[in-house]
Amino acid sequence: MAWDTARTRQLLLDAAVEEYATHGPEGARMDRIAANACVNKERIYQYFGNKRQLFGTVLTGELERLAAAVPLTPELAADLGEYAGRVYDYHLKHPHLIRLMHWEGLLDNDGAVPAEAERTAHYAAKVATLAGAQRAGAIAGDVAPAHLMYAVMALAGWWFAVPQIIRMLVAGDPDDGPESRRAGLVALVRKLVMAR
Repeated sequence: MAWDTARTRQLLLDAAVEEYATHGPEGARMDRIAANACVNKERIYQYFGNKRQLFGTVLTGELERLAAAVPLTPELAADLGEYAGRVYDYHLKHPHLIRLMHWEGLLDNDGAVPAEAERTAHYAAKVATLAGAQRAGAIAGDVAPAHLMYAVMALAGWWFAVPQIIRMLVAGDPDDGPESRRAGLVALVRKLVMAR
């Protein structure tokens, strides 16, 4: 019987996502990844190289999923609040991505990150889309588009970065929940970029 390389790679990647999100790139263990994937550990090295390279592959793949699921179209740039809401929705379903991003930020990468050139180009396209919406007068132009994009990303993702602070801030609020948080985020971003 032929070995299903694509399936094996995907099993390893799926197991690695959880391992890295939980333990980070330094605390992750290749034997746990292999055991959770029910695959021989040597396949990890064969397909992905070392532990850091596998982390880079995992993070890049997860970021590509987000980019595909929530593209910043010109229409959504004009309604940046809805875009923020969709990013929030994605993180609500995939909270591990924020943890992976935090782990990446804690690494000593000598200034380089996985797929940096591709990621930079992706973010540049988002910034250009926001700049276009600003030039068209659809959103306020008093904040640099790169700073605005960063603010929206931070507002949408921070709910999942520090859940303990959110819990303390909304302690006892019977109306708090994912829906009210999303609605508040959308309203906040819309006010932030309201054309004056």
